Amino acid sequence: MRRFAISRFSLAVMAAAILTTAVVSATAGAPANQPVPAPGNHDEALVVGAGTNKMTRTFIVHVPPQFDGKSKVPVVFMLHGGGGSGEGAIPETGWDAKSDREGFIAVFPDGTPPHPLLPARFLMNPRLWNDGSGRGAIGVDKVDDLGFVSAMIYFLEARYAADPDRIYCTGFSNGASMTFSVGLNLSNRIAAIAPVAGHLWEQEKQLAYPVPLLYIIGTADPLNPLDGGKVKLPWGKIEDRPPVEDSLKEWERMLECGPEVQTARGNGVLEITYDECAKGGEVEYYRVRGLGHIWPGGKNRLPEKWVGEPSDSLNATDAIWEFFKAHPRTPAVKPITKSD
Repeated sequence: MRRFAISRFSLAVMAAAILTTAVVSATAGAPANQPVPAPGNHDEALVVGAGTNKMTRTFIVHVPPQFDGKSKVPVVFMLHGGGGSGEGAIPETGWDAKSDREGFIAVFPDGTPPHPLLPARFLMNPRLWNDGSGRGAIGVDKVDDLGFVSAMIYFLEARYAADPDRIYCTGFSNGASMTFSVGLNLSNRIAAIAPVAGHLWEQEKQLAYPVPLLYIIGTADPLNPLDGGKVKLPWGKIEDRPPVEDSLKEWERMLECGPEVQTARGNGVLEITYDECAKGGEVEYYRVRGLGHIWPGGKNRLPEKWVGEPSDSLNATDAIWEFFKAHPRTPAVKPITKSD
């Protein structure tokens, strides 16, 4: 796999450096002799943004029993779907149990509702992510979710012994689209990403560092159909969706990947791999036959008339963790430049 010398920093790297200064106050003031966090869930909060966009953001940090506060540990961010919450994503996906078995930190952040001073409600005031699409009040108000993720990374490195070379991000639906945005804009901090049933909405698409991608979706997803088209959201709005593979082709283009290799994993799961990528990384794509807009192998919390049928043909949490384990960020990795 080739690596390339840097000719100049990309805008994404420069933006991440600026974000560093914005979160110093969130980490520098932490006492040096804090007790080691106990196993289980910890409610955390950070102040993110500036001016009228300044707000307190909340997230849950799940600590596994093996954690000693000294050894560097991997971190997995799980970004909930539109209308969900960090707390709700725990039983939906099972990342807490996976954390306990494998010894990594699992993080469950909360998105922001359009009316942040009012209680969040799935239909009336849903928590959302500013995923780069510019859709809805969250995009219009320019909520700084990238700053939030960056702030959490620095906080976790300072307080929870997070390994800078093993920071991963996954998410579902709107959280999957935010995962694409995190991988694209914070590629110098993220080792790999795994969006489930979402789209890459960002307009300016250029990776600064090679970020491996695993993508999972069901063939019967009514909210993100494979071939695209008009969909009706639970909130009643009708939106146009592009074909799912448009997002994957963009990532393949940025990594300069070779031809696809298709493998039937059995039980109705098709795996498509692009692993010969000139700029580094790889792209894997799982299609789950008959699965609706639901976390594969997880617990569905919405009416099937909205999201379709569940499937246990693939456990997304298990598959994603295996992918993440195989893709630590190489400390000596060099940035990608357009001239390369």
